[in-house]
Amino acid sequence: MDVAVRLDRSRGLADQIYRQLRDAVLDGRLRRDEVLPSSRELSELLRVSRNTVTAAYERLIAEGYLTGRPGAGTFVSALPLAAPAVPQPPSGVLTPRGVWPAMPVPSGFGDAPEFDFRVGAPDARMFPHALWRRLLAGQFRPSALGTGMPIEPAGHFPLRTVIARHLRTARTIETHPQDVLVTCGVQQALDLIGRVLLEPGDTAAVEEPGYAPPRLVWESQGIRVTGVPVDEQGLIVDALPAHARLVYVTPSHQYPTGVVLSPRRRMELLAWARRNDAAIVEDDYDSEFRYTEQQLEPLHSLDPGGRVLYVGSFSKVLLPTLRLGFLLHPPSLRHALHAAKFVTDWHTSLPIQAAMAEFVDQGMFARHLRRARRVYRKRHDRISAALSGPLSAHLEAVPSAAGLHLSAMARKGNATDALARARAAGVGVASFPQIATAPADSPGVVLGYGMIDLSRIDEGLSRLRSCLA
Repeated sequence: MDVAVRLDRSRGLADQIYRQLRDAVLDGRLRRDEVLPSSRELSELLRVSRNTVTAAYERLIAEGYLTGRPGAGTFVSALPLAAPAVPQPPSGVLTPRGVWPAMPVPSGFGDAPEFDFRVGAPDARMFPHALWRRLLAGQFRPSALGTGMPIEPAGHFPLRTVIARHLRTARTIETHPQDVLVTCGVQQALDLIGRVLLEPGDTAAVEEPGYAPPRLVWESQGIRVTGVPVDEQGLIVDALPAHARLVYVTPSHQYPTGVVLSPRRRMELLAWARRNDAAIVEDDYDSEFRYTEQQLEPLHSLDPGGRVLYVGSFSKVLLPTLRLGFLLHPPSLRHALHAAKFVTDWHTSLPIQAAMAEFVDQGMFARHLRRARRVYRKRHDRISAALSGPLSAHLEAVPSAAGLHLSAMARKGNATDALARARAAGVGVASFPQIATAPADSPGVVLGYGMIDLSRIDEGLSRLRSCLA
């Protein structure tokens, strides 16, 4: 084990070595059974006599901090004393910009609740781990790694090619691989869009209630973010401020309500963007999991003028820890977005991108979606039946035929206390304010079914009903 010892040549050297090694044992930098350098090695490293190091070692052994094992070396012993508190460094005089102290940081990464109705993640148990491991292992061969030089910021071209083909097939979006940018999830795509399109002080509009990251990302960049209300037809276009430079929408499955942006609103939104020389960010959230035949065209397909930036994610569909997404942009922004990606992190991990390209190209992605859609539909239907049956006295369901969650409105107003009781009973259910930007007194309740087994749903909803009652 290498250990740092700093010596003041004007003081006793053996005593300094003793005290610094003792402190390293006590504060845990040197742990039990770790081997220290031999007295000869440490004396050469510190440029002191071997007798000086031997004297320090003998004192540490005598006091029980170290143990000498003939023929093996010198090892750290079990602590003879209770370890003192680790001294905290001074907090420092540097302070962050005013936006950061109030910026939330995710928490609550503990064990899953007994009945897991949390929102925002697919069922990791359905992910083809063995297949993915084989694909990923293949990318770490020398022939796959190539020269080891970084790739272009826009991403691995074979992955961009299969993404473009998937969008043409599954979402009727005509695009070219050159206009696909690979990102570390949707959140990075939003960050890049803000960097390229907006100046500090500009206004961006977001849905309210709505997905929180767009607001947080753009506010951190000095952009003014305003909320626009949502009704049963989606974003209320007439409520958009004329001075907004950009609007973020989730038209396929609004987050968190689950409503679909109506055809009329889609055309109104595109007309608003043309009239106000603004951009639209279309997050096609949960479009892969639709349980009816009806599927409206994406805004991107309806836009002839290149005002829509389309963002998507593999993380929300396959596995949250993948952190892999994409941004479909107009050619006019190609250079700026590539440059922004370069200065941000250069490029997304190449082995992950190459493995995903194979996964999609060989039909494994489509096969996984078909299987997952069948599983999620059964969960969706079971919760829908409960919302129209036993839970209907307490919750009014928001109609939705897509995604990995269902929303409902508490009939008696704010359900905060009831949901707290439910969590204490092992039922992980969230309110709108807990998972989205929404007023603190919002009556919205969200039931996710991405992570809960079908066999667990009835008991979980029964406990929820008791708490609501």
